[in-house]
Amino acid sequence: MMYSSRALTKLIGPLIVERFLSVTMGIANAFMVSSVSEAAISGVSIVDAINYLLIQIFAALATGGAVVVSQYLGSKKREQACAAAKQLFAVMLTVSLVLTAAALIWCRQTLRLVYGNIDSDVMANAETYFRLSALSYPFLALYNAGAALFRSMNNSRISMFTALIMNIINIGGNSVLIYVYNMSVAGAGTSSLVASIFAAAAVTYLITRKKYTVHVEKLFKPEINFPMIKRILRIGIPNGIENGLFQIGKLLVQGLITLFGTSAIAANAVSGNITNVVTIPGIAIQLALVTVAGQCIGAGEYGQAKYYTKKLVRISYVSIIILSAAIYFFAVPVTGLFKTLSPDAVENSVRILRSFALFASVIWVPSFVPPNTMRASGDVKFTMMVSVLSMGVFRVGFAYIMVKYFFSLGMITTWYAMYLDWLVRSIIFTVHYKRNKWMNARVI
Repeated sequence: MMYSSRALTKLIGPLIVERFLSVTMGIANAFMVSSVSEAAISGVSIVDAINYLLIQIFAALATGGAVVVSQYLGSKKREQACAAAKQLFAVMLTVSLVLTAAALIWCRQTLRLVYGNIDSDVMANAETYFRLSALSYPFLALYNAGAALFRSMNNSRISMFTALIMNIINIGGNSVLIYVYNMSVAGAGTSSLVASIFAAAAVTYLITRKKYTVHVEKLFKPEINFPMIKRILRIGIPNGIENGLFQIGKLLVQGLITLFGTSAIAANAVSGNITNVVTIPGIAIQLALVTVAGQCIGAGEYGQAKYYTKKLVRISYVSIIILSAAIYFFAVPVTGLFKTLSPDAVENSVRILRSFALFASVIWVPSFVPPNTMRASGDVKFTMMVSVLSMGVFRVGFAYIMVKYFFSLGMITTWYAMYLDWLVRSIIFTVHYKRNKWMNARVI
């Protein structure tokens, strides 16, 4: 077998820690900003939704590179793997610079387009945070590229330690800028920017070192390899479209939530950060599966790819059931940690957390874990189409119907639309995976 239990643990363990640290960074920002005002945390939350959209695009492109590199490594083609790595950095930097320019130029227009007429104090906080966030996009893109490449080498410790230091910088910066200098959302944005600069510098330096199996020489010297870029984009573009439209759908739903007022926005922000903790192991396993399945497929070992997929699905289920049970029973004290939330926001948060715990423990895993084996094989168009259609029809469409006809039930109806989306995905992806059509896809 290509991966022992110990090898899987060495790959997945640091990824879980890294994902936890990433979520912690978001929670730290939300928690520290919440001490300022409800308008401040609402402004940060609506920008974070846009930021997450763009970060998911970076992650999708990075996944494209990781799939190509993993398959080359599985087929023992180290030189081609290094060439793919260099092209990945070029693609990521170009895309991120374009997005940064667009965000800075059309900051207010973007916020108005997505959220409509929100309270002036929320808009003021959102604009400040958005502009600072935009400056971090190139650095986040480089970090995602480097982290994906190290994962393709079965080395997830690099990104874990980088994420740890990012958190220290972010939390330390927040403590000084928010509590000492009273900079509010500007302090949170500045701290996150500095943390992202460090992360980019760390991974780009390390990926140039020849001691690693995959490394990049003359990183910032242009060297365009169109066939290699095509291979990366063949995975990255459908993945990016899928992730991008998925996040756009979430933004549209969040726009609906603004109809319920500032307390609903705050409740959604707090609940979102807490529920992110529940899915940490599952998301870590998704990332690991790209590497594991990619190397197995590159080596022509489809049987092993299926074996490891089944094994990692089981581990995902165990983790999410345990964490879902925890937030179900401790929803009230956890929500109570956010001191400035209104009673309505607290009530909505508890309802959301308990419903999430019930549905996530059953249908989250088949919705999101097995599709990464399909992506690792190159079967990205199918996963894209299913995800986009399910998102549009059920999460967005059903949410609009629920808000229009059952407004009195409150903003939790938007979360039930999300659960319906999960259910549809889990059924379709399970059937497709078992039919083995993904085995016919090709990347290299």
